[in-house]
Amino acid sequence: AGFVSGIRLAKQNPRLMMNMRSILPDGTVTSKFFNNWPWARLWDGPQTVFFGHDADRGLQQYEHAIGLDTGCVYGGKLTACILPERRLVSVNAKREYFQYRRKHFD
Repeated sequence: AGFVSGIRLAKQNPRLMMNMRSILPDGTVTSKFFNNWPWARLWDGPQTVFFGHDADRGLQQYEHAIGLDTGCVYGGKLTACILPERRLVSVNAKREYFQYRRKHFD
């Protein structure tokens, strides 16, 4: 899930918002995982976005985007952000609920 920088939230494409993983150097938005090109690194706000569904990258912290997916379903951690202080807390998963299969397109 993600947003394209420079486009107001109300004007974002809903399909892209639900499926985005990466924005490539040429500006291509994709649902594929490209390790060096997370969309969140480009999001310049001004709103801060909290997002998930990107366990490949784990915890992501940028000025205006925080990725909280730390792989709980895969036996990792469940992470939350306590507002307004933006304090991150994590607990270990009880078990692995789903086998992890990474799909990389570097």
